[in-house]
Amino acid sequence: MSIIQFEDKPLAHYSYAIISDNEMAVVDPSRDPKPYYQLAEKHNAKIVAVFETHPHADFISSHLQIHEETGAKIFVSKLVGADYPHTTFDDGDTVKIGKITCSAINSPGHSPDSITIIAVDEDNNHAMFSGDTLFIGDVGRPDLREKAGDMKAKREELAKSMYHTMTHKFNHLPDSTVVYPAHGAGSLCGKNMSTDKSSTLGKERKENWAFKSLTEDQFVAHILKDQPFIPSYFGFNVDINKEGAEKLDLCVAIPTFHFKVTDFKNMEALIVDTRSKDDFKNNHIPNSINIIAETEDDKFETWLGSIVKPNETFYLIINSIEDRDKMLYRIAKIGYEKQLIGLLTLGQSNYDASEVLDLKGFENHKNKYTIIDVRNKSEVNEGKIFEDALAIPLHQLRDAKSKIPTEKPIVVHCAGGYRSAAGSSIVSNITGKVDVFDLSDSVKKFQD
Repeated sequence: MSIIQFEDKPLAHYSYAIISDNEMAVVDPSRDPKPYYQLAEKHNAKIVAVFETHPHADFISSHLQIHEETGAKIFVSKLVGADYPHTTFDDGDTVKIGKITCSAINSPGHSPDSITIIAVDEDNNHAMFSGDTLFIGDVGRPDLREKAGDMKAKREELAKSMYHTMTHKFNHLPDSTVVYPAHGAGSLCGKNMSTDKSSTLGKERKENWAFKSLTEDQFVAHILKDQPFIPSYFGFNVDINKEGAEKLDLCVAIPTFHFKVTDFKNMEALIVDTRSKDDFKNNHIPNSINIIAETEDDKFETWLGSIVKPNETFYLIINSIEDRDKMLYRIAKIGYEKQLIGLLTLGQSNYDASEVLDLKGFENHKNKYTIIDVRNKSEVNEGKIFEDALAIPLHQLRDAKSKIPTEKPIVVHCAGGYRSAAGSSIVSNITGKVDVFDLSDSVKKFQD
């Protein structure tokens, strides 16, 4: 059995290709179908199937585009009520990919319409593509469909469904079954995922908490406790994926590009600046927000979709023309490309600069500052870095103006410096009365 895993690091998303006898199936594809096409060319394979384990919340899938460009059938549960051309694929349904038999298991819990794909070859080797149901070391969170556009389900009901799935649905599969999830560590679709990219069902049965001997009440209490926040764009993406997204190339061609801008006129617009924190602090357009996108390790997509709301228009500042196509694609991964008014690079003009924190003065006189902690609630619950800090999670900052005191200068911090860059820029924009400083990675001096 030939299985190729694709990784989208910023979203901690895994997708897959299954190849047998010059036929290929794709599982939970990313927005850009090009890597799958390149693989099909390399192996002289025809893409005949796309499996969607559920309508994804954290990224836009290319299932409809692949269908339209290759003729591949899309297989998805009938419970989705998909609006795109598809073949329903539920308990007992099978399809052949070359010499591999793929079957469906309805596995609700993360969503009511989740399926797990089981692939078995001629030698009886088993693989399971578990979507957001079974992760390595965890299971998918059951609370996303409460805020998922037109597709709602209560978290308690889904938590109980997940308990039933984990206790009954996979018992017939051998321990040797290789587990291929749709996400890994860093995804907001679960809370305690391993950095391992695959596992075996036998290992998960021994080590994953969800396979332990728990009562339904114990299981439900554990899975609902301390789940991460839900980004604004998650429900938006579920609805797009249920309908089927438009072709990527057509969508990313829409925004205009402005090169070396020296006089930006639209000061009322929302502006997202993706440059480094140093470049931003040295010179930035007033009222812009610094969501850094220097590398794949930067969770730009997640924070863009958490800070900027679905259908809210914005400009994007990039470092160089070399970044243009890459950033258009990163925005399109979460379906925000139609909200983008334009991209720009900055010319030789002096806009605004951020104040520089006197670190020694802050360290000796912390009481002279209002300290804002923009970490997530679960992080704060594990322990404050500054006892008197005001905790406002980053994704809530733009709506928190009334909660922020302005009698003293403000210092913004997170756990390592990435989120505080965005947080300090947001606070500076909404207060406008006092100096706002980013503690940045100096926060590490104050951690135990």
